[in-house]
Amino acid sequence: MPPNPTRRKLLEELMPEGILVTRKWLKQETALNDYAIDNLVKSEQLKVLWKGLYTRGIIQPNWQSIIYTLQQIVETDFIIGGLSALELKGFSHYLPNSTSAREHLYGNDKLPAWTKQILKNDLFIKHTRVSLFAEMDKSLSEKYTTRIPWKEGMEALIISTPERACLEMLDQVPDSISFEHADQLIQGMTTLSPKAVQQLLEMCTNVKVKRLFLWFAKRHNYLWFTKLNLEKVDLGSGKRVIEKGGELDKDYWITVPKNFE
Repeated sequence: MPPNPTRRKLLEELMPEGILVTRKWLKQETALNDYAIDNLVKSEQLKVLWKGLYTRGIIQPNWQSIIYTLQQIVETDFIIGGLSALELKGFSHYLPNSTSAREHLYGNDKLPAWTKQILKNDLFIKHTRVSLFAEMDKSLSEKYTTRIPWKEGMEALIISTPERACLEMLDQVPDSISFEHADQLIQGMTTLSPKAVQQLLEMCTNVKVKRLFLWFAKRHNYLWFTKLNLEKVDLGSGKRVIEKGGELDKDYWITVPKNFE
């Protein structure tokens, strides 16, 4: 049976090539029933990527379309954050020694199993907000996000602001990100908002991250750093070993690489 022209046009309008959608979304947005969806699969107007997950056309899904689906179709709370957000905002020209792209996603929802299967060369790394911002609810989380275009006519992807992404990135030092890489990233952060930095530092529950952030900020002595009120920032007590075998910085009581330049 030839495809229904009206149905094909509706799919083309709502579902550009390369976009991933769920069966639930198709039924809600197009009023298609299960029988109609199954017929679209049989006529190859829809391609099954995973149980209940579909795409259309010859354009292959990419990491941006997967994140779009997580944010707009499945409606999870994941945003692009940390190192990935800083790279998207142009803070890094650093090339990691890896052949696989790593996209850092921040949120408290469960990451669907299909995200690990659709793209074999991309790796989505999940981080929870609890590790940094235990009290940050959805509305506060949205306050420290921005959007970046990725495809004409589609909703922009939601990413962390540079101020928030910087703190998220420092949570990975030194296990996944070196001091040198972190320093290279922060060298470009000349225009951070002191108000946003202040609010995020006050909300952040990770003492190591706050101390490390302030150590780097003092090292570069940016104007926004001089406007912070550190009396309102809880820096905890005692020493924190960040660099094993490093030297102790007596301003923030963290160990850093010896003779770091």
